[in-house]
Amino acid sequence: MSTHHDGDKPLDHTFGRQSVSTDERRQRIRDVFNHIASRYDLMNDLMSFGIHRLWKRRFVAGLPDQGLFVDLAGGTGDVAVLLARKPGRRVVVVNPSIPMMREGGMRAEAAAVRWIAGEAERLPFADGSVQALTVSFGLRNTTRLDAALAEAARVLAPGGTFACLEFSRPMKWLQLFYDPYSFHVIPRLGAWVAANPAAYQYLIESIRNFPDQQRFAVMIEAAGFSAVRWKNLSFGIAAIHLGTKPAAA
Repeated sequence: MSTHHDGDKPLDHTFGRQSVSTDERRQRIRDVFNHIASRYDLMNDLMSFGIHRLWKRRFVAGLPDQGLFVDLAGGTGDVAVLLARKPGRRVVVVNPSIPMMREGGMRAEAAAVRWIAGEAERLPFADGSVQALTVSFGLRNTTRLDAALAEAARVLAPGGTFACLEFSRPMKWLQLFYDPYSFHVIPRLGAWVAANPAAYQYLIESIRNFPDQQRFAVMIEAAGFSAVRWKNLSFGIAAIHLGTKPAAA
C-alpha cells in the first residue's frame, strides 16, 4: 500500500474512497457508528495499543477550569468523563448516534455528563453560550467540515476555546510502518472483534481524506478563530489543534 493521501478530495463528498452526496455521506457514517457502538471502545484500545487514552489525557490538560463544555461527536463519553472530573465544568456530549451514547451512558462515571442527540452543523446551543468545545476523532466524520467549524465559532463565547484531537499525518519515516498497519491490520481487527471490517476500512480511509496539520489550521483560522496552533502526538499520528474565539471588538 502506498503512502498516498487523499487530502485533496473534498471531504464533504467522500465516504472513504468513494464519491457520494452529502446526504449519503451523513447516512452511511451514522450507520457505521450505530453498528460498531458496542465494540467501539475495545477496538480503540486494540488499534492504538491503548495509546488513545494517553492522547486524550493530554488533550484535556490545560483546558479552562469552568463553564459549559460541549464534547462534540463525543462517542461513548470517555473524553467527557475526563472533562467532568473538574467540578466547575458542566459537560454535555452531542452526538448523532443514539447507540453510541446509550453505550456510554451505562458507565457509572457518566452520571456527571448530559447527553444530547445532535449534529455538528446544527448545535442546540445559543450564540456565545459555550466556554469550550472539544471534539476527539469525530470531526472527520461530520457531513460538512467547514459548517461544523463555523457552528463551533458561533456557540463559543468570546475568549472560548476550540480544541480538536484528530488523526493527522505522521512523519515520513513512520509512514513506512503506519500505512501497512492501517490498511491491512486494522480492518482484520475490525472483522475479528467488531464483525465489521468495512466500517474500519472506512475509518482508515477517512483519516487519509482529512486535511493535514497545516491545512486544518488554515481552516480553523478561516472559521474565525485566533491563536490557532497544534501539537503533534506520537510523531504526528494524531494532533491536537487549538483555537480561541476572539474577544468581542
